[in-house]
Amino acid sequence: MIRVLAYLVLVAALAFGAVWLADRPGDVAITWQGRHIDTSVMVLIAVVAIIAVLTTILWSLIRFIMRSPRLLKRRREHRRGTRGYRAVSQGLIAVGSGDIGAAKRFVDEAKRIAPHEPLTLLLSAQTAQLSGDRAAAVRTFEQMAGREGTRLLGLHGLFIEARRRNDPAAALLHAEEAAKHASVPGWAGQAVLEFRCMASDWSGAIERLERNYTSGLIDKPAYRRQRAVLLTAQALALEETDRDRAKALALEAVKLAPTLVPAAALAGRLLGEAGELRKASRIIETAWLWSPHPDLAEASAHLRPGDSARERLARIETLAGKTPGQVEAALAVARAALDAQELASARASLAPLVGAPTRRVAALMAELEMREGDEGRAREWMTRALKARRDPAWTADGFVSDRWLPVSPVTGRLDAFEWKDPLAGEDHAIEDHTGATIEAGERNALEPPVSSRTVLASPPKALAHPVNDRDEKPAEPLPPPEPAPAASPPASKLDGGGGGEVIEPAARPPQDPQSPEEPRARAERLKPIPPVIPMVHAPDDPGPETDVEPEPTPTTEPPAASWSKIRQLFRP
Repeated sequence: MIRVLAYLVLVAALAFGAVWLADRPGDVAITWQGRHIDTSVMVLIAVVAIIAVLTTILWSLIRFIMRSPRLLKRRREHRRGTRGYRAVSQGLIAVGSGDIGAAKRFVDEAKRIAPHEPLTLLLSAQTAQLSGDRAAAVRTFEQMAGREGTRLLGLHGLFIEARRRNDPAAALLHAEEAAKHASVPGWAGQAVLEFRCMASDWSGAIERLERNYTSGLIDKPAYRRQRAVLLTAQALALEETDRDRAKALALEAVKLAPTLVPAAALAGRLLGEAGELRKASRIIETAWLWSPHPDLAEASAHLRPGDSARERLARIETLAGKTPGQVEAALAVARAALDAQELASARASLAPLVGAPTRRVAALMAELEMREGDEGRAREWMTRALKARRDPAWTADGFVSDRWLPVSPVTGRLDAFEWKDPLAGEDHAIEDHTGATIEAGERNALEPPVSSRTVLASPPKALAHPVNDRDEKPAEPLPPPEPAPAASPPASKLDGGGGGEVIEPAARPPQDPQSPEEPRARAERLKPIPPVIPMVHAPDDPGPETDVEPEPTPTTEPPAASWSKIRQLFRP
């Protein structure tokens, strides 16, 4: 509407000007170089307009001729850029679909058109990895790392290739170099943190964690949790040499994460040795209310050195009374009662658990029967302990330890150990980190894992609001334990400890130990299901494997044991 109005106003102005000049014709006399010209004003205006138009056309023609080389060059570059963009796009699609031949053709075309473009280098690296040419991939990543615009991407690729070669020194070097960048990438900060943790450099790990938090790589709850874990690890390392420093570190860890069981147990033990019994009891009770654990019960029982067994029993009964119905509370009371020779109290504590006992329950019952003089029932309970269900243990990435560790020995992940049944399910499958990918291979350990501890049905009043910890909300109390399976793997200890062993998943039918199907079946069980299948692989992704062995042909003949069971169903 505004344009129409402007057009009408302009036409009206021109018409008014033409009428005004027509009403005032006038005469114009021009004398130049001895010549005299007489004409009207309208003719003069028309001549001036024609001269202006011709001058403009002539200037435009001269300007076009002068700029024609530059225009031709720009047009040619535009056409080359279009062809290069098409080659890179089609090459990435070929890489994502696993077409090695097409990817190589498009790489050659892209290198011929735009050899130094970042996308061309990216496509070249992906194609080299897809075809299995690791040396060419490393050369391309080194070329990318030498350029400012692609430096971080090149360092990341070199880091992944070093991990695949099982070269931790080179991987650490590339990660440290990337971590010096102004915008620290998350993979670099986490990798440096994990390397320092694996080397037990707790001071360096805390410093790296501070930088990660300052750079915004982790949020405040994750920072508090991970810092508490590192402080606890440092305190455990100093427990034998500098107990005062260890106590200060443990108290700081408890302040950051009051529900971190190892920190609370260590702080309670050190405070008890220093005579600060009230403070030690408060710390242990706070952690116990949130997550009953045998380490807390042990620390509470030996809070004051020199106490008799009955005094320790009374302290454990007080602690267990704060969480009625919990399995760990009953086991702690039973253990203390056996030490105090209160056999009736021990039997009463274990009575609700003997219906489907775990290994610790069966071991305690065996000890109870032995002390009462019934060797037959003691041997029976020992036999049941060998076949009973596993007790919760410190588990991380399928690895079971008899004590808490700050990092997983399998993956190097910080704060990986959880107190849970090792066979209750794999939250973190064992991964082959030599084949990690940029978009999915790096573990996001910046986010704390979800705990599967046994806690109260409702949080205590002192902890009515969730603590800045990974235990955001309490779980329901344990239901009565289910009957033990008929064929559970034996434990290394009767109390559920499995120091340093890697747990197999749940019981499986027996197989030939020489059969190639066993390791492959286990790998398939432990292989995580990716949430998203990327259409285009990351620069460090080798693409689909080309040397996959054929799957063994399954036999159709059922095992003898299964056939016997089927025949028993039809017996009269």
